[in-house]
Amino acid sequence: MLVDVLFDPFAGRWSDLRAGAVAAEAAGFGAVWVYDHLAGGVHGESRVLECWTTLTAIAASVPRVGIGPLVLNVANRDPAVLGVMAATLQEVSGGRLLLGLGAGGGLDTPYAAEQHALGREVAGPAARRAMVEDAVGRIRTVWSGRVGGVGGFLRPDPPPPIVIGGFGPRMAELAGRVGDGMNVPAGPQLPQLVRIAREAHERAGRDPGAFVVTASIRPSPRDRDRAAELGVARGIVYVHAPYVDGVAQAHDALAR
Repeated sequence: MLVDVLFDPFAGRWSDLRAGAVAAEAAGFGAVWVYDHLAGGVHGESRVLECWTTLTAIAASVPRVGIGPLVLNVANRDPAVLGVMAATLQEVSGGRLLLGLGAGGGLDTPYAAEQHALGREVAGPAARRAMVEDAVGRIRTVWSGRVGGVGGFLRPDPPPPIVIGGFGPRMAELAGRVGDGMNVPAGPQLPQLVRIAREAHERAGRDPGAFVVTASIRPSPRDRDRAAELGVARGIVYVHAPYVDGVAQAHDALAR
């Protein structure tokens, strides 16, 4: 199982994030993931770096580590345009992109405030799930290179895996049915969600063994080994600023 790091961008500075990504690569972590948020105020901070721009800069600055958003709120960007953006970043990064997508926070979360502030409605759970499914379809259509009779859209080679974030059975089923992988939280529900997703993947006529499961883990050998036993392909360790220190602490904890 690969172990990645998740950088919390709230209140972070680019210079610190870049140094953290360099440290993560040097320490042997598999990828750097970044949250997708637009307003620091939803976490009580004065600022937050935009996810996609940050990942692009990491890809250009750090030559080997994987990169991924955990996860892109499909309401933040037009999915067809995002398809072109993802194909471009896949080429810029030399094939290192893991494309995380999600439904975004609901009305009962603090994250709805940043959507409302920018004039976007926050739909209910069923509608947000439908938006994720539509986004996956539109992205893959763009990746085919031809849309609406117009050719020349950039085709990623290889297409980055679409990893869908989810906390419950409905999103797990959706991830398995239309995605290439899913991101799940650590906890007792993890085995159930993985099973639901893999079964949905198989019913869709796809190889459940190729389905990529990523999960949040604590930086401990015990948590890492348990996640691996459950079929997790990538364990993701949370790191907040200062990122270089957080990467070192995570590395040391995993080595104990």
